[in-house]
Amino acid sequence: MYDYDVIFIGSGHACNHGAMALKAARKKVAIVEQFKNGGTCTNFGCDAKIVLDGPFEYREGLKRYSDLGIPTPEIQWNPLMRYKKRIIGAFDPLLGKIFTDMGIDMIKGRGRLADAHTVEAEGHKYSAEYIVIGSGARNAKLNIPGKEYTHGSTNFLDLDEMPDRIVFIGAGVISMEFAGMALDMGKKVTVIEFAPRALAAYPEKYVNNIIAKMESMGAEFVFGQGVSSVEKTDGGYLVKASGGFETEADYVLDATGRVANFEDMGLEALGIEASRRGIKVDGHMRTSVPNIFASGDAVDKTIPKLTPTAEFESNYIAAQILGLNSGPIRYPIIPNLVFTLPRIAQAGVTVEEAQAAPDKYRVVEVPYGQQNEWVNNRELDAEFTFIIDNDGHLAGAAAYGAEAAFMIDFLTLIIANKMTAETLRRMIFAFPTQTYSVISGLTPLLIPR
Repeated sequence: MYDYDVIFIGSGHACNHGAMALKAARKKVAIVEQFKNGGTCTNFGCDAKIVLDGPFEYREGLKRYSDLGIPTPEIQWNPLMRYKKRIIGAFDPLLGKIFTDMGIDMIKGRGRLADAHTVEAEGHKYSAEYIVIGSGARNAKLNIPGKEYTHGSTNFLDLDEMPDRIVFIGAGVISMEFAGMALDMGKKVTVIEFAPRALAAYPEKYVNNIIAKMESMGAEFVFGQGVSSVEKTDGGYLVKASGGFETEADYVLDATGRVANFEDMGLEALGIEASRRGIKVDGHMRTSVPNIFASGDAVDKTIPKLTPTAEFESNYIAAQILGLNSGPIRYPIIPNLVFTLPRIAQAGVTVEEAQAAPDKYRVVEVPYGQQNEWVNNRELDAEFTFIIDNDGHLAGAAAYGAEAAFMIDFLTLIIANKMTAETLRRMIFAFPTQTYSVISGLTPLLIPR
């Protein structure tokens, strides 16, 4: 007889959704959490970022009206950070209470596999029929001289004062989002990226738009060079790159990726394979030990490591355990979004994939902002790219603009449900709205080739 039906290692989105679903089905469930309830996204990642991002988003919109005499307010980082700490700081105790009130046992400590059915935490052992590992990932750190002077995204999201000179190592999502905020506050920003371009997973045209905008605000981008060292100086830090570039900074953010958390968890003794990319699982999210699953950022996978995919996997694992779904995991259309200023988003077939297969897809660029200034808050450079397949269905979409986040979710529904022009014409949308304008522009394009 086991102590629990299921034990989850981790309390983030990769675990808590499944845990709550199983508890609702009257299973006996425990969560082992080493740090804060809710995991990285809730406490140290995307939630904290979006709280800080809000005023910058509004400021970005107001700038477009400056020629009409409408003032653009300055952002004071310190009170904003105090607000962020108050909002985000409430989640840990709140989530703990929610889980406990549901009847989920919360076990504090670092979870480790003692055997295939036992989790050890803080010297105590707990048994379960099933175990789910959702231990997440952490900031990667370059192994270079001076690495002790670099910081990760968690540190940046807790800064009481915005530094005057910041070097961002890497030009991925974290750097580009944070750099946009720093630039908008008039700070000196340098981005050093080993690859030839930024945001490799996103449409190059839209990324170039962001780069050009950030450069016009004073940002310096250095591509094709890797940071080789960081030296402490009397005035801050000297950052040197492999191609000879060097610059001074008050703060150095290492945003070169994330590494899965799996070390010293007892995986090797059970024959469970793992690497920096994550824990290996089969098509049912099971490790090589059939009753042990893994979910979220801790998994070695090609699917984007996003909060929504972690939630999806968590719910899938719960359905597997409950016998509600015996098939392999099938991911739906996954929208991707980077919270730059403005946003870049995409879903479904990418622009690059469509351009490489002209016999299968039509790529249609729509200068949405120029066509809809009156309803799009004067954002003239907003744009959509629609990818239409030969059957006249929307197969993919990309968006550049302040409302790209909302729009890509809306367009994902159209892609996933293969909605036709006739289907859309049978629907009524609110007017005058941006969604109405998008549908008006998209519907005539949904014709078979």
